[in-house]
Amino acid sequence: MRDPKLAKLSDDPWLEPFLGQLRNRADHTRYVEERLTGGKMTLDEFSNAHEYYGLHFRDGKWTFREWAPNATAIYLVGDFSNWEQLDEFALHYGDQPGVWEIELPADRLKHEQLYKLKMYWPGGEGERLPAYARRAVQDPATHVFTAQVWKPEKQYVWKFPNPAKPIQAPLVYESHIGMALEDAKVGSYLEYKEQILPRIVEMGYNTVQFMGIMEHPYYGSFGYHVSNFFAASSRFGTPAELKELIDACHEAGLAVIMDLVHSHAVKNEQEGLSRFDGTLYQYFHDGDRGDHDAWDSRCFDYGKPEVLHFLLSNARYWLDEFKFDGYRFDGVTSMLYHHRGLGAAFTDYANYFDGSVDIDAVAYLALANKLIHEVRPAAITIAEDVSGMPGLGAPQKQGGCGFDYRLAMGAPDCWFKLSNDVPDEEWNMSWLYHELTSHRADEQVISYVESHDQALVGGKTFIFELIDKEMYYSMHVDARNLVVDRGLALHKMARLATIGAAGHGYLNFMGNEFGHPEWIDFPREGNNWSYHYARRQWNLRDDPTLKFHFLADFDAAMVKIVRENGLLGMGDPIFRLINEGDKVIAYERDGFLFVLNFHPTQSYTDYAVDAAPGKYRLVLNTDAPEFGGHDIVQGEQNHETYAFNDGENDRDQISIYIPSRTGFVFQRV
Repeated sequence: MRDPKLAKLSDDPWLEPFLGQLRNRADHTRYVEERLTGGKMTLDEFSNAHEYYGLHFRDGKWTFREWAPNATAIYLVGDFSNWEQLDEFALHYGDQPGVWEIELPADRLKHEQLYKLKMYWPGGEGERLPAYARRAVQDPATHVFTAQVWKPEKQYVWKFPNPAKPIQAPLVYESHIGMALEDAKVGSYLEYKEQILPRIVEMGYNTVQFMGIMEHPYYGSFGYHVSNFFAASSRFGTPAELKELIDACHEAGLAVIMDLVHSHAVKNEQEGLSRFDGTLYQYFHDGDRGDHDAWDSRCFDYGKPEVLHFLLSNARYWLDEFKFDGYRFDGVTSMLYHHRGLGAAFTDYANYFDGSVDIDAVAYLALANKLIHEVRPAAITIAEDVSGMPGLGAPQKQGGCGFDYRLAMGAPDCWFKLSNDVPDEEWNMSWLYHELTSHRADEQVISYVESHDQALVGGKTFIFELIDKEMYYSMHVDARNLVVDRGLALHKMARLATIGAAGHGYLNFMGNEFGHPEWIDFPREGNNWSYHYARRQWNLRDDPTLKFHFLADFDAAMVKIVRENGLLGMGDPIFRLINEGDKVIAYERDGFLFVLNFHPTQSYTDYAVDAAPGKYRLVLNTDAPEFGGHDIVQGEQNHETYAFNDGENDRDQISIYIPSRTGFVFQRV
């Protein structure tokens, strides 16, 4: 939820030289909205292309429409025509420019029949899937996708179309339906509902984020090379089964968001939008600008009204049809800049105003956020942006994009840099605290130690970075190994430090809460099409003889304290202490004092930490035996502040004993 107390962009003195450009962005967004709606309808009413285009059964007949301005002829071909091109299935040019349409009697098409478009254009022809297809299925033999008529006799009846109450501070469980199971296969919506959802509820997260929902030809793309933007992936089940899963999440009190990939599209032509009507520029930029070389994909032209009609309607569709509660917008940095963010350092404010910004993309993102919050006022929108562009979280009228949250992508970079490249005794506490708390006053951020990004092929999970091969030999509860001890301690401390310092929300990728080992690798030719790394090894977490459950139990205890006491979303932490030599950080928020000693060998007795006056009791200890710790600080610990004068100011402090590599949470009572 947006915080009404957020500062204005104009409150930032460093932005003063650029306020004119921010006003221009706001003016351009208003111009684009006026151009789209003509001042005759709302943005909400405009964003309904999916109800006009595509295949629909209404008033006892089938209607199909497609926008293909370069086409010279289009036919529906499929099971119903023996895949032959028949005159009765020929589309004709409609009343709107570039729009082709056809009406068919009710008995011409049946539920689950397969179909495609046979399209002709000057100098060429090809088979295409409809741009607004709501169902596409893959042939198990050829692996080619085909559109499917979807008109079941019984429509799904929603029981819980929305969560019981809006989520004030998202605790996000990022997950992937297909790789959620223990079994080496593609998991289903219903298997996720039965086997994974109860785990999320037990862990205490309040928001689940689904990746790879929009249909994508290549499973190994993780869902980021989308071909069919209005089709829920058939790999995992039917549309009704996805709705049943979302319903169950809502019943359990979870908000459900999905990755919305509007930053690019797959290059596939028979299955996707590329060269849809014979032109490369129908949905995408013409020439080199239309290709994303680093991602091997196509880049949308956000200055084209028809493209905005498609994308805005897509953002509306998933809220309406599947009752999603919001989105994580993927690849926002790539959308915002002509250079796609590649090779850019963003070390100066001028980097955001040097002519590299695509103001059409800024306008699209602002209008998408406006639309989403008009349709669903309690919706959650999260921007995946590494550039830190000023205004992402600011309102449209300020020249901003209106996102509720931005991913704090500097935090995982910091954790992995420290764990990989810096000796423990040289960790920079000031840099760490800065990355954990840094955000603009006009934005809210979601903090995390690691997401799926860190563990893709070529990378490792955080725990595997810390422990490496010792995970294979020394994770039994009776094993004694200093490398494992260090890894377990830092894994818990990193999560505690991150969630405790998070301003507005927290994210964890599925399985990382218990220290899932190794990396993520989807079936591909290079690994002999193996599912070994495209699954979650829940047996490790559930085995009481292994140490993984210690990490999971700590994560649940940590999330419980944060959630039950509303520690996130209510302002930033209050800085109390950074001691570079001692490697100690302390901060306080809403009656809870976080103290973390990152020193690899030094423990401290009678360690003084500033605190609000009162009595404190220890409520969470990373070194507790139930979390696999050494139980150095035993029993209930209570402390009372005392007055201290440093020669200039009177302060209140508590005095504690804190072992090395240990994090404490104290509650003022």
